[in-house]
Amino acid sequence: MNTQQKAAYVFAQAVCALAEIEGMKAENRQREYCGNAMAYADSDFLAVIEKYGIHHNAVCGLFNS
Repeated sequence: MNTQQKAAYVFAQAVCALAEIEGMKAENRQREYCGNAMAYADSDFLAVIEKYGIHHNAVCGLFNS
């Protein structure tokens, strides 16, 4: 992969992560509205970063490979 392809890949992964996080937030809001316990905690949101490989070390590793 060239540098532009790597950047596009990271951007695409970030968009996927954002879509998932927005769904998680919506579910939490819905549960809050209904008076139920939250479905997702802070750790679940942080896990999305790892899932999509968009944390600092992963991105640096991709561009340094």
